[in-house]
Amino acid sequence: MNIGFIGCGNMGSAILTGILSQHLFNEDEICCSAKTQASLDNIKEKFGVKTSLDNRAVAQESDIVFLAIKPQFLSDVIDEIKDLDLSKKLIISIVAGQSIEKLTSMFGQNLKIARVMPNTPAMVQEAMSAISFSNNVGPEDETITMDIFSSLGKAEIIPERLQDAVVGVSGSSPAYVYMFIEALADGAVAEGMPRAMAYKFAAQSVLGSAKMVLETGKHPGELKDAVCSPAGTTIEAVATLEAMGFRNAVIEAERVCTEKSRKL
Repeated sequence: MNIGFIGCGNMGSAILTGILSQHLFNEDEICCSAKTQASLDNIKEKFGVKTSLDNRAVAQESDIVFLAIKPQFLSDVIDEIKDLDLSKKLIISIVAGQSIEKLTSMFGQNLKIARVMPNTPAMVQEAMSAISFSNNVGPEDETITMDIFSSLGKAEIIPERLQDAVVGVSGSSPAYVYMFIEALADGAVAEGMPRAMAYKFAAQSVLGSAKMVLETGKHPGELKDAVCSPAGTTIEAVATLEAMGFRNAVIEAERVCTEKSRKL
């Protein structure tokens, strides 16, 4: 089985890293296309896979075709390859905001399509990926898709109607988390801690807290309460965050993010 990537930027490269690290495909079973030879040379040097400037060749020679491009390039790429016989291929799209119905209409064929929203922690194999399938995708294709994205972290099959919400809660949320880590570090720097040390303490605290949620199965509120001693330092900080609208700011950020995704 061969797998082809049309586009191989940061996310495509992260997916390649996961695939190769888990030995799901060999280098000679993978081919990537990009817009410039310089990009292809970098991909070839880093991963040892086959490369091509020809999107049609990649699509034609692959059993699984990844669309790993920005939304503004999607129409042109599909126009390049839609006259090929793609009926037996699995199309995996990580193009933000593009529904299975829209992709099917653009191709003009009733293809096997997986719509996936991963996130940038895929670069360190800690992604959260949401996967939705068209009705004609069979169990074998579902399994290989799950295997690919599980190699990047965690993956879940979800109803497609939830994909826009996924953009808000995991697709874009690493940016919010980085802002939180930066703010935590700034607070520590204001109290005299060296900045590099502050980033390390803040980032590890976020990592450990997230791991507690995932591994204990406890409600985040319960875990929060366990840190908040009566009349202690933590409840004082929590009360200040609540007074300054911390939760509402996060919820509103997710709302506008999700709405933007719907409009793509």
